[in-house]
Amino acid sequence: MHDRFAVRGTGIRAFQVGSREELAARASEADVVVVSGLWDNALLEKAPKLRFVQSVSAGVDQYDQAAFRARGVRLASAQGVNANAVSEHAMSLILAMARLLPQARDNQAKHHWRGMIGEIARREDELGGKTLLVVGLGRIGGRLARLAKAFGMHVVGLRRDPAAGADGADEVHSIASLKEWLPRADIVALTCPLTPETTGLIGAEALAAMKPTARLVNVARGKVVDEAALIAALREGRIAGAALDVVVEEPLPESSPLWDLPNVFITPHSAGETQRYEDNVLDILVENLDRLQRGEDRLHNQIV
Repeated sequence: MHDRFAVRGTGIRAFQVGSREELAARASEADVVVVSGLWDNALLEKAPKLRFVQSVSAGVDQYDQAAFRARGVRLASAQGVNANAVSEHAMSLILAMARLLPQARDNQAKHHWRGMIGEIARREDELGGKTLLVVGLGRIGGRLARLAKAFGMHVVGLRRDPAAGADGADEVHSIASLKEWLPRADIVALTCPLTPETTGLIGAEALAAMKPTARLVNVARGKVVDEAALIAALREGRIAGAALDVVVEEPLPESSPLWDLPNVFITPHSAGETQRYEDNVLDILVENLDRLQRGEDRLHNQIV
């Protein structure tokens, strides 16, 4: 991020830190902090000059918004910068599960040439005609809906305000209707933000409502899912599988049963990673710095 910012030639002095300890030690020097995973709300007390924090992530649950307001520090998210990457990753996970690609990779590592599977229900599958339930029809969910439509899927989107539009889905309904739609879905994709309303949204009751042949894809936040309930459902075969880019505790602890479940496919919270990520964030940062310089009240993707 620092190197890409330097290329822009803004004339703004910038430095980079690589650890929480280094950030805490040098926070007092900064008027603006560009950060995500290293953020600690205690920094607000250690940085008297701080006026603006640009998050490099779309999620902002790590920031104490009340504390930001109390200190008069502005906060903006990076919402939208990884919409293409995350939606494409989600579609990749859906395809990987349908085409049994994780199993194929495992067989390659073992130098095993697997023959055609005799049992029809255990074979690779097609997506055409399947129903995809997208929970959270924002920028990521909307683009996932459009991608899935290209594969002939029937896409049902759930969002807090259905009046905001279908955004590529065949149908749009309120998130309050989740229980109604879970039994109809072949794949449930989570693309919603983590909020008090979505924390634990997919728990034991929701998992029990899904088809035994259904699969869960989570590219949202780990805490949207009750992880213990998910592990139990996967172990008992109450759903067919799950593809998880996010988990409750990251990195995923070595002791987690998720590592060894054969019907789980894990990627390391890499859905948002793209070769353009830094430049996409910097586009927002530079625009916001210009707005601050002009004394504007509203920032791009303003949170506080």
